[in-house]
Amino acid sequence: METENNVIPAKQFVEGVAYLLRETFEGSPEGQASAYLDRGVGIFATLGEISAAAASAEFHGTTVAAQTEHAKFYLDRLCEFINGRTETVNWDASWLIDEVNDMEWDALRESVRRSYESTLVCVAEVPGWSGERVGMAMGMVAHTAYHLGAIRQIAKNSNS
Repeated sequence: METENNVIPAKQFVEGVAYLLRETFEGSPEGQASAYLDRGVGIFATLGEISAAAASAEFHGTTVAAQTEHAKFYLDRLCEFINGRTETVNWDASWLIDEVNDMEWDALRESVRRSYESTLVCVAEVPGWSGERVGMAMGMVAHTAYHLGAIRQIAKNSNS
């Protein structure tokens, strides 16, 4: 549905962002078109197949654990910025976790799920979509999709 000025309604934008985030984290819905080439996969299924040891295995200077923590950190900070945060962020702190034991890996995967759920709420409750907020929402989608791909490639290497 378009308006006279070719402006999409906020509800339609939010639904589009939420759809892409859901596909990134939960995988593509059964029987529906996919935004990604690998059907039915998402961050949760991918991380669920990776052991703590594999998540900690270095591959070209990074690990699955590091990629996972960084993607989660980014989501959390972008929601804060969408909600008005103005303080700078120490982005280097998002890369501090690179090795995990079994308990830490379980906790990190659970914290990713909580961050994702909080992000869906964050996006749904935005009071007004300024151009800056739209850019941040698009960044969330692009950034998490990138890290899904990075995690999947690293995981493929650790399985070979």
